Amino acid sequence: MTLGGAALAARTRAGLTQADVARRVGVQLEVYGRIERGEVFPSVPTLRRLCVTLAIGSDELLGLEGALESRREVGGARALRQLASAARGLSVSQLRLLHRLAESFEPPE
Repeated sequence: MTLGGAALAARTRAGLTQADVARRVGVQLEVYGRIERGEVFPSVPTLRRLCVTLAIGSDELLGLEGALESRREVGGARALRQLASAARGLSVSQLRLLHRLAESFEPPE
C-alpha cells in the first residue's frame, strides 16, 4: 500500500475529513489531497505530524510493516540453510548433540 493509500485508510478509520487532517498537520488542503493521491511525499516533520494526527505508526504509513517481517523471514531461511549445510559434515554423535542443544532453546515469541 502506498503512503497515500495508508493515509486515506487511517483518515477514514479516524472519521476525519481531508480538511481536518490538513488543518491539524499544518498543510494546505490541496497539499494534503496531493499526499493522499500519491502525487507528493511529505517532509519528515510533516510525516511525523501525519502519524500523530492519524494515530498510525510510521512503518504502517510508509508500508514497511510487511517488508520488515519479510526481511526477517528471509534472514531466518538463510540461517537455516547455513545450519543444514554445516550439519551435513557432522557425525551421528555430533548430530545428536546438535539436536539436544537445539531442543534446549526456548522458542522465540
